[in-house]
Amino acid sequence: MTAMEGLPVDLRAFHNEVEGHLLAAAAREEARTAAARFVAGLDTLPEAERAEVARQFAVEHLALSRTSWQRTARRGEELRAEYESAYRRLRARLLAGVLLGVALLAALDLVAMAI
Repeated sequence: MTAMEGLPVDLRAFHNEVEGHLLAAAAREEARTAAARFVAGLDTLPEAERAEVARQFAVEHLALSRTSWQRTARRGEELRAEYESAYRRLRARLLAGVLLGVALLAALDLVAMAI
């Protein structure tokens, strides 16, 4: 059991929202840091152009991060669906096996009682 499983739904939603804001803030900071690193080597550009390049770099970095997160989320949903399907099939097979075993034991008991 995870820590989130014991929380009420509204508190879980709040937790997810806060976590999302923290992840977004971290991504923005990462984009600004990457942009600063990139423009540090552009000494020949005037300061205003360097600032614009840094801004555009950060915007593009965030867009790429968002795309990557969306792709990861979609893949996670696909995997979840695959695992849930496999789990349902396994559970059905196990139930069928148990029912077959019980039926065999009942049949053996009836045969033993008939003898």
